[in-house]
Amino acid sequence: MERPMKRIAYAMLATVSGLVLLFSYRTSTGAEIPTANAAAPAASTGTSGSGTGSGSGSTPSDSTSGSGTGSGSTTGADGTGSTTGTTTSSGLKDGTFTGDAASTRYGPVQVQVTVSGGSIASVDVVEYPNENPRDRQINQQAVPMLVSETTSAQSAQIDMISGATYTSQGYQQSLQSALDQAKS
Repeated sequence: MERPMKRIAYAMLATVSGLVLLFSYRTSTGAEIPTANAAAPAASTGTSGSGTGSGSGSTPSDSTSGSGTGSGSTTGADGTGSTTGTTTSSGLKDGTFTGDAASTRYGPVQVQVTVSGGSIASVDVVEYPNENPRDRQINQQAVPMLVSETTSAQSAQIDMISGATYTSQGYQQSLQSALDQAKS
């Protein structure tokens, strides 16, 4: 009789230990994920514009403050993203900017950003993986979440969506490309 009681006690101890370990496991470190476009400048076929302005900035992580006015146009490498706008104190030109298509394991992701008053007014995901039902199911939930994160953060430094890692990475790359075009 003593032997089955020991087994039950060991089983319960193992179960409790397993639950404690499971609930104490930390799933996220909060570290930022580097994007491929952060190190490489955005590709463009040409830029033209004129303006005046002054400002100062410190760039520990792409943060710049300053003010100025001006106008110009930018055309992306694929001919899309042609925009004319004015520069505001946030450093973003008003207009619509289309980022470069980011290639992912499941297909390309391309983002179009509309800047109004120097802030991101809206984001449209022009292209994203939707070849099969699983891609459509994942991205039907992930894309609106990514757009919401972008308009809240007003930058490309957003959290990735669990279960849509490749789409999230491609989205961030294309978004950064569009924001690089919008910078003065």
